This record gives sequence, C-alpha cells and structure tokens, in this order.
Amino acid sequence: MKRDQGLFDRSSRVRRRDGLQRHQLLQVRGRSVTWLVPLVTLVVIVVVDFNTTGEFRIVSWCVFVAAIAAALCGVWTTALFAVLALVTYVGADAAWPYQYRAGPADFVLVLVGGVLSVLAADVRVRSERRMLHMRHIAETTRRTVLRPLPPGWGGLDHAAVYLAADADARMGGDFYDIQPGPHGTRVLLGDVQGKGLGAVEAAAALLGTFREAAYHEPDLTTVAARLETRMRRHRLHTVALGRDDGDRFATAVLIGFPQEERDVVDVVGFGHEPPLAVGPAGVRPLPHGDGLPLGLGDLAAGLGDPAAEGPPPVRRAFLAPDETLLLVTDGVTEARDRAGAFYPLADDLTEALAHDPRTAEPARLVAHVRDRTLAHCGGRLADDTTIFAVRREGADAHEGPERGRLQS
Repeated sequence: MKRDQGLFDRSSRVRRRDGLQRHQLLQVRGRSVTWLVPLVTLVVIVVVDFNTTGEFRIVSWCVFVAAIAAALCGVWTTALFAVLALVTYVGADAAWPYQYRAGPADFVLVLVGGVLSVLAADVRVRSERRMLHMRHIAETTRRTVLRPLPPGWGGLDHAAVYLAADADARMGGDFYDIQPGPHGTRVLLGDVQGKGLGAVEAAAALLGTFREAAYHEPDLTTVAARLETRMRRHRLHTVALGRDDGDRFATAVLIGFPQEERDVVDVVGFGHEPPLAVGPAGVRPLPHGDGLPLGLGDLAAGLGDPAAEGPPPVRRAFLAPDETLLLVTDGVTEARDRAGAFYPLADDLTEALAHDPRTAEPARLVAHVRDRTLAHCGGRLADDTTIFAVRREGADAHEGPERGRLQS
C-alpha cells in the first residue's frame, strides 16, 4: 500500500528519487555533487577576470553559472547560485577601477539571467517528476496485468524477464501466465500487435479469459477457442467505442502440462514462434501447428477453407524431465546486430549447453538469453522483449495443480 501511495505524493521521498534521476552521472560515495560544476565555473570566471587586463573583462559571464545550475541542479540550488553569481559580480566588478567596470547593463544581464534560470530549473524538475510519475504508472500497470507468479506455481519451475524497447516506458502488449487447475497446468505466452494502453488492454482481456478457461476447461482445444473468441469480442468492443484498433491481433503459444502424463506437453500455436525444448542433450523446436494469430481466425472462413476453421490443432510432444521449455517474443528472434544479422537463438543455446549443461535451468536460461540478446543488438531492442522458461519440478510436481486449485 505504501508503494502505491508513493506514486502520487510529492513528499521528500519523491524529490530524492527525482534527484537520483538527475544526478546519477556525477556522484561521490553515492551523494550528488553536481553543484560542483556551477561552483567551479564561478570560481574560474572570478580568477580569470582578476588576471586579465581591464580591456578584457569576463565577470559578466557569471550569467552562465545559474544557467549551468538550472541544467543540473534543483530549483533551490539554482536560486542559490543565481544569488551567489549576482553577489560575486557586484564584488568583482567593484574591485576594478571605475573606467574598467562592466557597469549596470551587465548587472541587469546577470540578474535577469538568474531569474530565467530559476524558472527553467522549475520547469525541468516538474517535467522530470511527471516523466518519473508516468514510468511508475506504466510499471504498476504491467505488474497488474502480469501478476507475480509464486515459486513452483502449478508444479512448474519458472523464470521470466521483460525488457521494454522504449526507455521512456511506452508499454507493449507482451503477456505470459501460468494457470494450475484440476486438468493440469496451462501456460500462455503472447504478444499483442502494437503498443500503448490499447495493447495492454487487449493483453489483460486475453489473460483474464485464459485464467478462467485454463482452470475450468478439461480440453485444451476449448481453451484455445475461448481465447480466439475473446480477442474478437475485444475488437468489436473497441470498434463500438469508436477507436481505430479494430484490426488488432495477438500471436501466442498455449501449452498444457497434463496432470496424468509427466513426459509430454500439449502445444497450440497462434502464429507465434515455436517453443524450444532446451536440455543437456541440445535444443529442439516443438511442433505447434500453423494456426493464425488470435483475432484473425475469421480469415480462414472468409477464404473458404473449412479445414482451417476453428482453433488450431493441439500438438502433443515428448518432454524429458531435464528439458526446459523456452518461450520468447519477437524482441529476441528479431534482434539484429550492426550488420543486420538476426540473433541465432538456437545455435547460441546449443553452444552454451555444450560448455555448461546447467544453462538449461530456467533461471540460468532466461539470464543467458537476456544477456546474449542485449549483447547481440548492442542494447538497442527493436521491440519489447519477453523471455519465459518453464519446466516441471521434481518429485513433488504432481502436487502443483492441487495446490493451485486451492489458491485460485
């Protein structure tokens, strides 16, 4: 509750957080020393002014001191330097003979420059607070849509990471979840087309349907059909509201871990990259069908292809106990280096497993893919990136769905 309140208050805690954003480039032992820059500038101006001839006076350059403070420091610090610069100007100018003094014109320049610098600092600080406020709202919204997953949830060992392509916290539509239930544990990962609140809203609608259908429906095909229907209903609703995102769709992978069979998984693909089975023996893609993205299922009917109507088929695949399922969004598969080459995910994982088979563990696997993706693209992600890894837990994994049913 305290964290939520911190999004909206204007207490000293928020101002300190703003300060960390502003001064993170110039710190000594964790303390901001940005005030040293305008202070050193003022000292240099005074020293140079006293060591030049009367025909070359630079004391009026004191106007730059407050301007520099406005770019680096807070409002009150800027005001302090504006006053200090004005006082310094008066004292330094008065020390020269009358014929060499800069005069009242430069005094007015330093005075007006100081006032304008204080106003500029106030505008800048307000803008930084607003940006930080929006970032926290974006993070809170994502945490609301992507609920935290407890360790061992649904009998699965899991790890995930989300990387935003936009440093200014534009929200994307990547989503994932695990839902245990009486018919086994189901996993969903997907990517809604587009960005912004519209994409997050569509992701939230799909996740809500998944959590209900994955728990109650015994057949994974029915869960897939419910997701398709939900995406179409969501689009109709947005069109009825007069919005222009009525053609939005989502790629996704739906996975079922049957309760009675521990060595297989059921996979349904909605136009997404196939999940990879990663284990000490190597890397292999799982068959996941060639279904259309969620929301585009009606295209098959429009093309007159009866075989393509309805949800995509469920593909059953073998999964060894030491294999981890890796699911990623296109921020990974479409990451490019400077030469334009895509990140070779499967080849890179094969090489990593040859050096250390423990790379297949979910936490290690997610960390490896994250680091290698960022290294491949030089930290310049072209799209929001989600990396999600799951595998069955050990001897107690059969208790996972029951525990999930009691907590749902």
